Amino acid sequence: MIRPASRQTPRRAPRVSLPECTFATLQLENRRQIPAKLRRISLTGGLLDLAIYVEERLSVSLTVPIGAGIVHARAELLFPMRGMTGYLQPFRFTAIREEQLHILDREINELLKQAQASVTRKDLGAALPNSLAELL
Repeated sequence: MIRPASRQTPRRAPRVSLPECTFATLQLENRRQIPAKLRRISLTGGLLDLAIYVEERLSVSLTVPIGAGIVHARAELLFPMRGMTGYLQPFRFTAIREEQLHILDREINELLKQAQASVTRKDLGAALPNSLAELL
């Protein structure tokens, strides 16, 4: 008897919103550089805040100073959304070196630990947070 493959949904990579403004740089294939603010990051991608509209499916070089290191990677830009002052542009990593991935993983885990520590320090009798953003 052949059993169908179990359909486990893949777990999403943990993502964190950065506590302070972190600037990133996009380099397009024509060498043009575009400054951006990094809003959220995970091991698979993130969310940028850009002043200008950038086409989706564009392949870019992304440089992000995070924690004590700098991450250089290739990324594909996804469909942008209009934000308050510009465009929110999600991206996914398409090529990242192993050592860069370790830097990113270490920093994400450190930010997750800090967020969890701040949640556990809150009074248990206090009101529950209104959104997930308050937990991070």
